[in-house]
Amino acid sequence: MTRPRLVSVLGPTASGKSALGLALAERHNGEIINCDSTAVYRGFDIGTDKLPMEARRGIPHHLIDVADPTEVYTAAQFARDAAAVIRDVHGRGHLPILVGGTGFYYRALVRGLFPGPAADQALRDRLDRLAARRGPERLHRLLRRVDAGSAARIMPRDLKRIVRALEVYFTTGRPLTAHFTETRSPIADCEVIAMALRLPPALTAERVARRVDQQFTRGIVDEVRGLLARGIPPQARPFGGLVYRQVMEMLRGVR
Repeated sequence: MTRPRLVSVLGPTASGKSALGLALAERHNGEIINCDSTAVYRGFDIGTDKLPMEARRGIPHHLIDVADPTEVYTAAQFARDAAAVIRDVHGRGHLPILVGGTGFYYRALVRGLFPGPAADQALRDRLDRLAARRGPERLHRLLRRVDAGSAARIMPRDLKRIVRALEVYFTTGRPLTAHFTETRSPIADCEVIAMALRLPPALTAERVARRVDQQFTRGIVDEVRGLLARGIPPQARPFGGLVYRQVMEMLRGVR
């Protein structure tokens, strides 16, 4: 029996994911499923380069603008929602095409997430204080000693994920990577055809710089000011996206 298929188009910022996803959808009767952790939030449009309706060529797009900016839309929730959309798309006889650059969301969907221990706020606070004094790189070095696998995957300044990996280790006595063998994907019955776009580093840097310039020209500063004026708190999760973080720093006079 033929397994239902899912095509995924992954890659860094400005690598051409959206264009390829649209081309594949047009050619293979597909529907696009967003896999960007900021594009799920309503109002965060310019910094995520959401395609306007007229640019989508009539192709259905899913999991865009599904969360309020004050919500915490987790990878686990994304995996559940994406799995449901994939079933619906298959039910229509169409091809689901996952497009985005958030690796944690992608892994949650295709590999699954282990439930994990409950948050230990006291431990998190201690780790956050250490990071504030010594920098997140200090925590990353600690993570490298206790969970080299997670340290290899997590960037040294990705404080949120570093703290969670350390929390899992100190709470369970086992590294986060050891728990991955206990996970099951919600789409385990699907055949995943993965496409990873890779460009030369110099070209990637050039295209990212051009895109950021375009985002400022299109009014991302005004977009951020408008979101703040609506009462979206500066610590809201979608403000953690790279270009949004840069704008927030600029507005605070940090940059």
